[in-house]
Amino acid sequence: MLVHGVVWDSSSPALRVFSPDTEFTDVALAQGSALGLRVIPGVWCLGHTKVHGPGDRTHVPCPGSSPAERGKQCGACFARDDSRLMHDFHRGGSVPTGLRAYLMQPHWLYVATFANGATKIGTASAQRKWNRLAEQGAVHASYVAHAEDGRVVRLLEDLVTRELGLVQQVRSAAKVAGLVEPRAAVELSSLNRQHASSVRELLGGLAMTGYSVVEEEWERPALADTLCTVRTQGGLRHPYPATFDAGGHGLRIHSLSGAVALAGLPDASGNDIEGSFVADLGALKGRKIEFGPHTTHIPALQDSLF
Repeated sequence: MLVHGVVWDSSSPALRVFSPDTEFTDVALAQGSALGLRVIPGVWCLGHTKVHGPGDRTHVPCPGSSPAERGKQCGACFARDDSRLMHDFHRGGSVPTGLRAYLMQPHWLYVATFANGATKIGTASAQRKWNRLAEQGAVHASYVAHAEDGRVVRLLEDLVTRELGLVQQVRSAAKVAGLVEPRAAVELSSLNRQHASSVRELLGGLAMTGYSVVEEEWERPALADTLCTVRTQGGLRHPYPATFDAGGHGLRIHSLSGAVALAGLPDASGNDIEGSFVADLGALKGRKIEFGPHTTHIPALQDSLF
């Protein structure tokens, strides 16, 4: 099965996998659920997407099941993907009719803060207002504007980056490292509100039309609370001691923020070893896996973890 990533289509997240026989299957990542798999070496193309309108898109599997060349796509699928065109739409770039219909729906502008204090400006379509932030793994987030369409919201996003210096992307590695040693919840909440206030002040003074300034806080999923706000009760928290590029892996999910899990590692007898581990399940995207009763190999120098 080919992993397409961790999705939050509802408050119940899942690992989404694809196979030619069953198309897409969502494997639940609920609290207490076990995840055992073996990773086949290599990174493979995820295919491409055709957008027909708001909430209507088609996934086209890679016809050659080719290795990935650009991100998680081969060159041919990258060239055919509608989604890549949306980033230049507000600068006058041409887009297909279906993608234009998607981009012309209302959008939200948000400020998201992560566990290490990194803060970004971002956008979400009306239909994915909540899910977008859940999948990104925000610890705290605030909506700062509601735009009439995707062109306006991306103009606002670029303006905030230019005037206030808020980035538009936070690297996955930084999110994972931050969740091993998260900053205090009250500190992160205050930081997010300060940035959001600065953005609202900036937007409130513009002569531009097509949007309204809003004050609304995003509601973080309950499954993320333990990972985002407190250290593991009665034990230590460590980086996951393996990489998801090969071999067997076995995890028991305690908490999940975006694609990052706080997990126990069962041994051969099924009992969790001491401590909990922060693992980036997003690293499985583009990997081929087989599910089964696998366990994670703990390095011989495991005493250094404790």
